[in-house]
Amino acid sequence: MKNTIEYATDLDDKDILSDYRRQFHIPKSNGKEAYYFTGNSLGLQPKSAQSYVQQELDDWAKFGVEGHFHAKNPWVSYHKILSGPFARLVGAKEDEVVAMNGLSVNLHLMMVSFYRPTAKRYKIICEAKAFPSDQYMLESQVKFHGLNLNETIVEVCPREGEHLIREEDILAKIEEVGDELALVFWGGVNYYSGQVFDLKGITEKAHSVGALAGFDLAHGVGNVKLDLHDWNVDFACWCSYKYLNSGPGSVSGIFVHSNHGSDDSMPRFAGWWGHDESRRFLMEKEFVAMQGAQGWQLSNAPVLIMASCKASMDIFDEVGMDKLVEKSKKLTSFMEFVFNDISTRYSNCNLEVITPKDEESRGCQLSVLSHGQGKEMFDFLTTNGVIADWREPNVIRLAAIPLYNSFADVYALGQIIENYLKNE
Repeated sequence: MKNTIEYATDLDDKDILSDYRRQFHIPKSNGKEAYYFTGNSLGLQPKSAQSYVQQELDDWAKFGVEGHFHAKNPWVSYHKILSGPFARLVGAKEDEVVAMNGLSVNLHLMMVSFYRPTAKRYKIICEAKAFPSDQYMLESQVKFHGLNLNETIVEVCPREGEHLIREEDILAKIEEVGDELALVFWGGVNYYSGQVFDLKGITEKAHSVGALAGFDLAHGVGNVKLDLHDWNVDFACWCSYKYLNSGPGSVSGIFVHSNHGSDDSMPRFAGWWGHDESRRFLMEKEFVAMQGAQGWQLSNAPVLIMASCKASMDIFDEVGMDKLVEKSKKLTSFMEFVFNDISTRYSNCNLEVITPKDEESRGCQLSVLSHGQGKEMFDFLTTNGVIADWREPNVIRLAAIPLYNSFADVYALGQIIENYLKNE
C-alpha cells in the first residue's frame, strides 16, 4: 500500500461499488462535501428515501385509513416488506425476523421471554463497558426480578493493559459460572473498540452449560457477515439507523430462532399486532401468538419510518453483503495503513489503533487512541470537514462505509491529520 492520492484514486477507479456513493446525500462542511466517517453512529440518507416516504404520504392523502389495504404497499402488512432483506442481512429464515419498535424496547421484550431466572440458574454474563442502553436494560431487568445486581451480572473485561476482550476469557467465564448461568447477553460488535466477537462460539458454549445466548447487533447488522440461524443464536436485536441508513431513531429488528418461534408456552408481553393475523380483527379476548418472530410484535407498523428503511434495504439487496464486506476490508485496511504510516513519520504523535488487526475480528470501524492530544486532534478534524465520533476518555471512532466512503476520503483524512501534526 501507499499513502498517496494516486494510490487511493487508483483503488477508487477499480472499485465496483464506487457509483453507489452518488445514491446518498453527503453532508456539507466549509462549502464542500464533508469527509463522513460516522456511519457507525448514523448512516447517510439514501436519495431515494424521500420518494419512498412521499409514496406513503401520497397514499395517506389519497386513501386515509383505507391505505392499510389499498396503498401501493398496504400498511397492514408493511412490516413484512422488510423481513426478506433483514433475513438476508443476518442469515435467518424470513419468519425468524421482524421489524418493530426501537432497539431498547425490543431488548426488554426479548428479556421477558429469554431471561427466566430460577433460584439455581439466574446469572447473566455480559461484556464490561457494554453500550449504556444494554447496561441499563440488564440492570433494570435484574432489579425487576428482585435480584442482586452484583451477584447476578457477571462482566468479562479486557486483561490488564489490554483494550480487547479475549475470546478464551469469555468461554472460560461461561464454563466457570456453569449451571448458575441463565443467559449470555453480548454485543456482537463492541461500540467502543470495534471488536467483532465469535457469536457462534459464544452460543455453542452457552448452550453447553444449559444457558441461552442473545446479542445486541446494533453495530453488526449491515457491517459484518452474520449467520444467526445456523449459529443457533437464540435471539438478537438491532437498530437500523447506523449501517442500515434508515434515518435517526428508525425502526429496530429482532431475530428469534425457529427453535423458539413456535413455542406458544413461552412468556412474552403481548400486543395486538402479534396476535394471529387471520383473527386479528375479530377483537378476541385471548391472545394467540403468530408463529415466528412476528408473534413478539406489539403495535402496527410505523409506516413512514419503515419507508425510509425500505429505501436503504433495496440498496443492500442490490449489492449484497459479500461485496460490501469485501470492500469494507480494503477500506479499513487502507485507513489502518495511513494511520500507521503517519505514526512512523511524526514523533509528536502515536495513533494507536485499538481495534483488532485481524480482518475477521473487525468491521468498518477503527477506534484510535491519540495519546496526549486526542480531543484537540478531534476538534481540528471537525473544523477541517471530517465528521467523526469522539468517545471518552480518549478515543476517536472512524468508520469507512463501503456504500458511500471512498479511498480518496481516507487519504484526505490522513492529510488533515498530518496538517494538524505539522501545526503542533
